[in-house]
Amino acid sequence: MFTTLLILVVGSTTILATDYILLIDDPDIYSNCIDGPPGSQGINDAFDTSEMLVDVDPDGIHVSGNVTSIWNTSRTDRISARMSVLHYNRGSWEPTVFNSLTPDFCTAMFDPNQFWFKYWFKNFANREEMKEKCFSTAGTVLVYNPFTVVPRLNNVMGAPLKGRYKVVVLFEAFDEKNQRRPSPVCFEVIGEIEKIKN
Repeated sequence: MFTTLLILVVGSTTILATDYILLIDDPDIYSNCIDGPPGSQGINDAFDTSEMLVDVDPDGIHVSGNVTSIWNTSRTDRISARMSVLHYNRGSWEPTVFNSLTPDFCTAMFDPNQFWFKYWFKNFANREEMKEKCFSTAGTVLVYNPFTVVPRLNNVMGAPLKGRYKVVVLFEAFDEKNQRRPSPVCFEVIGEIEKIKN
């Protein structure tokens, strides 16, 4: 009896899982946070992206070149990273269950078990320099190996996703006394969620 029930649950779970893709609005991908914390700066204020090449086409987001950090924190600072996904509903952005907090980002960014690494940081050519300086030391150059990101969610269970969504990323620096530094970095990616037909 238990085996039959388990097969039914696993089978129906597989059937109900859905794949989605985010169709990004802005060809530059990132925009400044609309409701960022006071004093927050956008990605183009914190990083010189003039040598970063980004091309969006139906195959995904193609990235190459490099980025130079302008954001200047002390190397002893702890960098916290928060990612939140919001859904646009009836004129306002509402929180969803898709959220992540990485309290010590500089330690976690090259951990192969973290999604930050899997989808972004594994693509840097100068990992040793970044491990030493993180990305919050002004003048640090983040050198990309060319790669393609497909903004896709696989095997999503639950109620169907549809409509407009945005991913908000917030980096904050904390000093040795755990006091928040001014000028956090906040940016967002906005787009339309579309179900992938199998």
